[in-house]
Amino acid sequence: MKLNILGCYSATPRTFTNPTAQVLEINNHIFLIDCGEGTQVQLRKNKVKFNRIKHIFISHLHGDHFFGLVGLISTFRLLGRDTDLHIYAPKGLKEVITLQMKLSNSWTNYNLYFHELTSKSSEIIFEDQKVTVQTIPLDHRVYTNGFLFKEKEGERKLNMNAVLNSSIDVSYYRKLKQGFDVTNEAGTLIKNDAVTFPPNKPKSYAFCSDTAYNEAIVPIIDEVDVLYHESTFLEQHAKLAAPTKHSTAKQAASIAKQANVGQLILGHYSTRYSDLNVFKEEAQTIFDNVKLGDDGKIFEF
Repeated sequence: MKLNILGCYSATPRTFTNPTAQVLEINNHIFLIDCGEGTQVQLRKNKVKFNRIKHIFISHLHGDHFFGLVGLISTFRLLGRDTDLHIYAPKGLKEVITLQMKLSNSWTNYNLYFHELTSKSSEIIFEDQKVTVQTIPLDHRVYTNGFLFKEKEGERKLNMNAVLNSSIDVSYYRKLKQGFDVTNEAGTLIKNDAVTFPPNKPKSYAFCSDTAYNEAIVPIIDEVDVLYHESTFLEQHAKLAAPTKHSTAKQAASIAKQANVGQLILGHYSTRYSDLNVFKEEAQTIFDNVKLGDDGKIFEF
């Protein structure tokens, strides 16, 4: 699992910081999460192949989280894309994007599918044989979701020494990987766990931005491997968090601790702060394993 943070600052873009956008690589998928202004430039800087992006997840309809989307869709068209593109976003985004394309006569030459989100309860919005994605309802000034990405358990691994010693025909290897007991060449039933190893532990990633402090999300993200949680403010400006429906670094850490997550990544910093290390220091008074997100930073798990 690999996380590439393209932008993680709040409000307006600057020459040296970018609004929210991330690329998550998980089990051969490349998911784009949010698409603030300038995202396609950041994608190019980070050498992310455009044609591998087939699914985009938009948390909410504040500009610093989706103003880069229509430009990216348009660029896909100019590059002759023919791969389907799926966008999962709050209801209303389809209307915004299609109006822009209509007025500029820039209809896509590829299939563009909008999956409009309206539920205030957590729901699975994408699933295939390898990964599930479900919403994390957040508490912000407009309808907002975070997203929980979870690998499904993979196939078991062959213990080749045990397999060969048990005289199992190669035609049964696939069955073994799928967890079945099989019969060897002598007609003896071989138990699966005697000749295979368990699969790797599935990985999970939770993206939570933007939101006020919200303990209701704890059961949804319980024991997630990595949590990205907004930390717009430091505790000294906690009075600004409540009316703007944002969180402090300490509040993000409290959520991480309650959910017993493996690692916390902070982001969505207000541009009023010049030193990000203070965010980490504050969060670590509550939760130990804290990393600072920053533009262009890559985490591999």
